[in-house]
Amino acid sequence: MYDTVVSTWGFHLAFLLLLVGTQALFTGLAALNVRHARRKVGERAEWLTQTLTIEDTGDLLGYHRLTTALSQFGDWVSLAGLLVVLYLGGLTSAVSGLESLGLGPVVSGVVFFAGVALVASLARLPGDIVSTFGVEEAFDFNQTTPGLWLRDTLIQTVIAVGVIGAVSAVVLWLVTALPVWWWAVSWGFVVALLLVMQVVYPRVIAPLFNDFEPVTAGELRDAVEETFDRAGFSTSDVYEMDASRRSSRVNAYFVGFGEAKRVVLFDTLADRLSIPQIQAVLAHELAHWKEGHIWRGLLASAARLFVAFAALGYLAEAAWLYQMFALPTDATYAGLLVSLLWVSPLLEVTSPLVNRLSLSHEREADDFAAATIGADPMIGALAGLAEENLANPFPHPLYATFHYSHPPIPERIERLRAENSGTVSDETGPDRTASPGDD
Repeated sequence: MYDTVVSTWGFHLAFLLLLVGTQALFTGLAALNVRHARRKVGERAEWLTQTLTIEDTGDLLGYHRLTTALSQFGDWVSLAGLLVVLYLGGLTSAVSGLESLGLGPVVSGVVFFAGVALVASLARLPGDIVSTFGVEEAFDFNQTTPGLWLRDTLIQTVIAVGVIGAVSAVVLWLVTALPVWWWAVSWGFVVALLLVMQVVYPRVIAPLFNDFEPVTAGELRDAVEETFDRAGFSTSDVYEMDASRRSSRVNAYFVGFGEAKRVVLFDTLADRLSIPQIQAVLAHELAHWKEGHIWRGLLASAARLFVAFAALGYLAEAAWLYQMFALPTDATYAGLLVSLLWVSPLLEVTSPLVNRLSLSHEREADDFAAATIGADPMIGALAGLAEENLANPFPHPLYATFHYSHPPIPERIERLRAENSGTVSDETGPDRTASPGDD
């Protein structure tokens, strides 16, 4: 293997620079973001008190620092583990062992990718334990018991191994059946699978983790029907999810399409927001369908996946890719894994393109909610979501560009206020950038 590594040293150098360089970039952005948040929270303490009713910013900053540190530490440990497996012969040995069994390219590949999924799931366990029972517990978010966490983890692992195994079986069969155009047909298969999952997830997978009770009567149901009517929709399936079994976080989401679409409200949302605020959140979610955001988002994802699969199609045929780790050239499944390692960082650094589209969708949805229910309820809902979830309201612009799919809470609130009053506010200063936020 030493001779092979030497003969492909240029590719190894590029590979290491790509993986380590990408991780270093995101770690640098994360550190910049923590410092920026600390400075801006100090400068905007009065705004936080008046708008989000956050008087003690210690929890907000502390939670942000801890979650960032844990995330970055986990990413570096994962990268180090991956490089150890690759460069100490772990991948080569695993492939040699599989090839010696004579299972054939498809079965060998399914076993290989299922094994990779299982190892990846196990590797995430320590970080998940610390996050759930350490950080989330310390800030009063966690409601999960060890037994429930173990049950969830087992189900998630089984689903991950099963889905990845099934997808790899189809892709590897296509590689043998369509050696030239397998990547294009595989892309079509994955896009179709994403559409199917829009229906399967809420009806089959999500109920494995949570209970969903239809909202059928009472004040909340009346408010839901009124919101649907104002938004120009016939009332669809609306469910309340027992999110409080696992976390005290507040949220809502819209999933599915056609007759299978449904709105899900966390029970924590119903407990902590007023009826008009819940209506505003619901109107925001309905806007994503009314304005065609769901389909536009799916088209953008499909386009991004097309580029990724085209790159996989090229890389999986490159002899140097197999030579890098002394892999047999007929072990296409191993070549696909290494190809994914080349492509994944490129997808990460192009995330601003997808985030930009999402930002425009979120602003349109906020506008729709304000027009349908009113600006004040939407502002109150946004403030309540930010306060309850300890979301960082002031991301650094560069960090936000790569990581945030929602505008920051200050921008969303001040934008709604300005449009409602007919004035332009500079309350958010230079931080008018993308940020994640609960809808």
